[in-house]
Formats: sequence, structure tokens, C-alpha cells
Amino acid sequence: MTVVDDLLKRCHELGADPRNTNYAGGNASAKGSQTDPVTGEPVDLMWVKGSGGDLGTLTASGLAVLRLDRLRALINVYPGVEREDEMVAAFDFCAHGKGGAAPSIDTAMHGLVEAAHVDHLHPDSGIAIATAADGAELTRAIFGDRVAWVPWRRPGFQLGLDIAAIKTENPQAIGVILGGHGITAWGETSAECQANSLEIIRLAESYLAAHGKTEPFGPVLPGYEALPASGRQARAAALFPLIRGLASTDRPQVGHYTGTDVVLDFLSRAEHPRLAALGTSCPDHFLRTKISPLVLDLPADAPLDQVKDRLRDLHAAYRADYAAYYERNAVEGSPAMRGADPAIVLVPGVGMFSFGADKQTARVAGEFYVNAINVMRGAESVSAYAPIPEAEKFRIEYWSLEEAKLQRMPKPKPLAARVAFVTGGGSGIGAATARRLAAEGACVVIADRDLGAAQKIAGELGANALRASDVAIAVAADVTSEDDIRAGLAAAVLAFGGVDLVVNNAGLSLSKPLLETTAADWDLQHDVMARGSFLVSRETARIMIEQNMGGDIVYISSKNSLFAGPDNIAYSAAKADQAHQVRLLAAELGGHGIRVNGINPDGVVRGSGIFASGWGANRAAVYGVQEDKLGEFYAQRTLLKREVLPEHVANAVYALTGGDLTHTTGLHIPVDAGVAAAFLR
Repeated sequence: MTVVDDLLKRCHELGADPRNTNYAGGNASAKGSQTDPVTGEPVDLMWVKGSGGDLGTLTASGLAVLRLDRLRALINVYPGVEREDEMVAAFDFCAHGKGGAAPSIDTAMHGLVEAAHVDHLHPDSGIAIATAADGAELTRAIFGDRVAWVPWRRPGFQLGLDIAAIKTENPQAIGVILGGHGITAWGETSAECQANSLEIIRLAESYLAAHGKTEPFGPVLPGYEALPASGRQARAAALFPLIRGLASTDRPQVGHYTGTDVVLDFLSRAEHPRLAALGTSCPDHFLRTKISPLVLDLPADAPLDQVKDRLRDLHAAYRADYAAYYERNAVEGSPAMRGADPAIVLVPGVGMFSFGADKQTARVAGEFYVNAINVMRGAESVSAYAPIPEAEKFRIEYWSLEEAKLQRMPKPKPLAARVAFVTGGGSGIGAATARRLAAEGACVVIADRDLGAAQKIAGELGANALRASDVAIAVAADVTSEDDIRAGLAAAVLAFGGVDLVVNNAGLSLSKPLLETTAADWDLQHDVMARGSFLVSRETARIMIEQNMGGDIVYISSKNSLFAGPDNIAYSAAKADQAHQVRLLAAELGGHGIRVNGINPDGVVRGSGIFASGWGANRAAVYGVQEDKLGEFYAQRTLLKREVLPEHVANAVYALTGGDLTHTTGLHIPVDAGVAAAFLR
């Protein structure tokens, strides 16, 4: 195996176990020689995980490759700790070859330490020792002289120099505990380095287990115990839209709900308010969770209205406190305040609500706060939890290097942070719409009577994501059932925090002349489309109003809502009902910032579940054409002579919701390739 192969193998094995490090946290490196293509001579290089990568999924393209001689020569031009940030730009002049990842702030630590292999990790057990009030003493008690203590210092060139000096002065040491931060270990082979990292992590775990007190968070607070599972889920779904709306005051956010035992136990204990107020410590933690969460101070069974009112008050106080934190610590040249809303909201008895610009970011923020709870438990069990000072947290959060990293991030897609609920999403127009909305950045809930079809589309949309459920989920929903609709929307809320964009697409069609249309036919047609879209709109409007973030409701109506064709009285009348719902709801919901618009397709044959279920055969018989030529027939009767596909309808949904038509509501857009008889008048 090559040096890079060994490094990636080590990264994957360490990153696969959450006890070793958190997602995208920590880094690892390896040093070795390679032939310089310019001189033909051997050159000493270092391969190190680049900025923003994840150890568990790292590939060779995620490594930064630097010349070791040039990296170490930076010591000669180092201007001192007050200007150490300048050294990050200097790493670019140490790069070997082209391509490769951007070097992270920890590059100096890896390059300056005299060891062939170095790991820097954020294990909960190691950070528990690092954030304990007497961390230095605990380090000596646990590890003897095999692991040294490094007082807190912000990551950078000076920290790399400090660790390099400690290794030189302590040749017996296998690594260090970084105060307030994590661990670093080294070895002359990749296997030795990995073994040393695991030795530090496992010894810390064993010590905490053997010496830690059993209730580090204090006794249970009466009334703050976890609600029963069913009641907990219902309360979370009832609160999430409001909480998401509050957390989106500065910018829209996607939410993630966590109701694990770790979170619920923490919130049930007497010390949780004190510890939560202290905030997180490891830079990787509070960059994602903010320095502290918003914590509801009411018991689990408090009346829902009281809880909502209290959350509004606490949110206002949180924003004021965060602004004061910024003002206390900002200096000339500090980046502007990025937003004062919480990233983590804790509700006793219910769980944790975490937020981010997309679902993965929201989920990872919650995972990091679980790490923080584990850290607090460990530190409190053997000492007292003592995170780094507020001023140091601010220096990390509003670090110019962090700001530059944020500015390098790709521009969000047009529908980023929006949650879409698509009925009839398992096939045809619904599936095409789900694909388009997901491609534009939305989280998508695919609702369909056929759960298997919905799951297939959801899996397709999430195939390239870290977790498929970060992009799309499937729910079984018959839109004629109020219970199904409420359950499907509750699943959407629990998955993503709420709903912003609804597509009323579910439908069927019975093609019969008037005299052959039964009352049952009429009722079924209207139950699915007229009643079903009304029910979906009503229940999603409740969520949108609670969120106070505006929203979009789009009806997939039909050319037949305007055009009087033969032999489809039930279908066309139901579509006309939907078309007028658009106008009525646009007038009623506009005051809440909710826009309601419709799309009138015609002749969407290819991929259509309706046409495949018998409607196509009936319409072909009515028009006297072969069923497989029906799409061509519809195209030839249009002004543009073009066949309408599901993707064309999906494009219209995006046009209405993607940001360019922000002042449009109550509109019907024809997607019929031009049917003069269906022109809007």
C-alpha cells in the first residue's frame, strides 16, 4: 500500500466510529517521499485532510499535499502569534502539484510535529478531560507521562509550534490533550499512530466509567421527565413549526428533531439549565451549535399555548443576549453579526430541535450537541465542566479565517431551506415535480397512496446524499383521508421542521359520458381532487401560518377546468373546483404571505399514472386514435405542435416558486403547448 492508501485506511477506520471523532471533525496526516517530476529527485511531502472534509468518507481528492521543507521553512518567517493567521495563506506556497484540497488551519500542527503520522481528533471522552476544570491533573492521573497537557490555544501556527516542542521535550509521549479542544496523537507508522489515538480515547473512556459519579447532571426534576413516546412525537410535531419560524427570523432554516435518551435524560436533570448556559467548548461544536442553546424552562406537561408563548419570549431574550455577546466581543475588523437566532432549541420532555441551512447541516448540528452533552457528562462526573471563555469562543466564531471559509461556500440553490410536500408524488407529474424541486435545493416529502412508488422516488432523490432522508422522505397518504393527511404532514414536520411549498397533484380520472357517470364516479372524482386538495391546503396552511414564513400552494389543475370536452363531466367539474380554490385561497391566505397559484396542463401522457390506469385508453377511443399515439394526437391539436411531458409541468411549478415571481398569486399558468379554447379570459 502507498502512503496515501495507508492514510485513507486509517482515516476511514477512525472516522467510522463516532466515539473517535464527530462528522467532519478532526484531521489526519502522513509524511513520505515522492519523486519530484521537475527535478527527478525525491521530495519529502505531507498529505493531510483538507479543510471541511470528513475522515470517515475521505478520498484522495480531499487531501492537501504540501512540500515538507517549504512548510517547515515557514518557521523562519513566522511573524508571531498576533499575526499567525497570515500563515494560512502561506500554505498555498507550499503546495505540491496542482489540485488537492485547501489546507486547514491545523496544517501546521501536522507538519511541524516530528512524526511520520499525526492524528487530531475530537472524541467525547478526550474533550471531557480537555474541558474539565482540573484537566491538566486528570491528564497526568490517567496517562502518566505518555500523554501531555496543552493549555487552550486557538488552532493555528503557534499551536503547531507548541505541540512540536512538547513532543521534542517528551520523547516518551504518544500524544497530547488539547485544553478545551480535543486530542492529538502521533506515530512512526500509520498503524502505530492509529493505535496511539485509540489508546488515548479508550483510556479516557475507561477512566470516566470507573471514576465518574453516577448522576453527574444531578437528580431528576419532577415534571421534566420524558413524555411517553407517542405523546412526545405529537408534542414535537405541534411545536416544531413555531420553533422553526422563530429560528428562521434572520434567514430560513431547515430543522431536525432528536428525541434520544441522551437528550431527554439531560433535560430531565436539575443541572441542565446551568450546564446549557455554559455552552459548548470544542470549536467544531460551537461553530455548528452556536455558543449556547435556547432552553425552555417549563415542565414537560405544560399547556401547549403556554409553551408557545414562553418560547416566543425566550426567543426574543435569546436574540437580545446574542446581540449583546457580539457587542461585548467585537473589535474593529470583526465580521458582521451573522444572525442572532438559536441553532439548538431544547424542550424538556420532548427533545432537541436543531437548525441549519439544509437538512444535513441541521442534523449534524444536533449530533454535535449530543457530543456536547456527552462531554459535559464526562467532565462533570470526575470534575467540573469548564469550557473555554466567552471571548475565545467569539474569536473562533467570528474568526476572519472562518468568515473567508463561509464566503467560499457555493451559493445556495434557489429552493434551499424550503420544504416541499408533493401529493401523488410517486409517478408522472408528481414524481417529475419532486425531482425538479429537489434539484433546486428543496427538501421533498413525497406523498402517495402507493408507498412503494413514493419510496422509490425518495430513494432516487437521495441517492447521492450522505443520508437519503436529508433530501427526501416518502409518506403513505390517501388525500381523501383527513387522518392520512395529518399523519403525512406530521411526518414532514418531524423530518424537516415544517412545510413551505405544497403541490396538490394527486388525482385520477374517470372518462365517461354523462349518462354513464354514476353518483359514485362523481363522488370519487371530487373526493380525490376537489376535497383532497382542499384538505391538504387547509392542513398545510395551519403549518405555514404557525411558521410565519410565508409559503406556496400550487394546484395542478387542468386545461379541462376551462375547456368543455366530451365524456368527462366528473373530471372536468372537479378540476374547475380546484381552479376556483386557487382564487379563493389566494385571496384568503395572502395576508399570511402565502401565495396560491395553479397550473393547467393538457395531454400529459408519457409517465402518467392517470393515463396508464385506463384514462388513456378511454380518451384514445373517444378521439379514435391508437392509445400509444395519444401523446402525438394531443400535440398535433396544439398551437405549438409539441407534446407536453411531466417535466414541463414541473418546470412551471419551479417558475412559480423559485423566487422570480414573488409578487404573483391567484394565477393559472397553462402548460398545454397552446390550446386556444383554454386561453384564460
